[in-house]
Amino acid sequence: MAYIKKRGAYWRAEVRRKGHKPTYRTFDTQLEAQKWARRVEAEIDTGFYVDNSAAEKMTLGEALKQYRRDVAAKKRHPAQEYGRIDRWHRNDLCFRTLANLKGADFARYRDQRRAQGKAENTVRLELQLVSHLYEIARKEWGMEGLMNPLKNIRKPSVSNARDRRLEPGEYEKIKAVLVESGNPYAAPAFDLAIETSLRQGTLFGLRWEWVNLDKRLVRIPLSARGAENKGVPAALPLSSKAHSVLLSLHPVDEVGALQAEPSGPILNTTQNAVRCIWKRVLPLLGIENLRWHDLRHEAASRLFEKGLHPFEVASITGHKSMQMLKRYTHLKPENLVAKLG
Repeated sequence: MAYIKKRGAYWRAEVRRKGHKPTYRTFDTQLEAQKWARRVEAEIDTGFYVDNSAAEKMTLGEALKQYRRDVAAKKRHPAQEYGRIDRWHRNDLCFRTLANLKGADFARYRDQRRAQGKAENTVRLELQLVSHLYEIARKEWGMEGLMNPLKNIRKPSVSNARDRRLEPGEYEKIKAVLVESGNPYAAPAFDLAIETSLRQGTLFGLRWEWVNLDKRLVRIPLSARGAENKGVPAALPLSSKAHSVLLSLHPVDEVGALQAEPSGPILNTTQNAVRCIWKRVLPLLGIENLRWHDLRHEAASRLFEKGLHPFEVASITGHKSMQMLKRYTHLKPENLVAKLG
């Protein structure tokens, strides 16, 4: 039964039914209160009623704080997610309730971020965070009737995939200049990037304690693998060339023999030092549109050209899906001619 009474300048409607939590709402007019009460009673009678009061009270800002505490904080590397949450807290949408926000609100946000010159992937990840928040609220925060408004808008498309590989002769030119650069780790880092497919951060973080040269394996501990989406394998098999590069860098004792249990970083230099050399030498060589991260594309493509199965390649590169592995693989047509017969 519905109870409707006037309180000051507003009308309060309350619906009570056995087996359901009492629900109420305040309206400007008595007619609006009566219409709402009739609709709620009908939904309860037909079994379609879902209590959405929690979503009508919680603002996006409050939900983001709870998401930060319950979801983001439990991730191994939450720093980037924290940054996106802080960015949302500076937006006026945070003062609106979850139930009140519509797809059009987030579409305007998307267009505003684009107008500010933000990358498509940046905008996509910001929207994805709030979309995940809505799903968590529906599934775990008792807001089953809450609709996810971000499912109704067009998401930014990420079309900046690169397909740059080393052209014939470029490897030799770059390697020769890096050898003469004055940094003894620049050339080995270049070779290891191609042979291991590791990203810069992981590559320059490799330590001798993780290396087993006899088994040609590098076992990377969980704490050093970074965020889950970075795709770092737990055990990295070494090619014969990567093995020889590590041998050339291996610490030796006073008599010139290899140390039995070396420790410390393999590349005893900084990532920034090698990056500066890299950016300086490419223009001098006339090599354009080549980034260090393109070496990861080169590595994945070479593994396929060696005849490895996609699952074998993924176990080395650390890719979680075949779709992403395909994004990093660019086979050269001329290398496929011999296989065609």
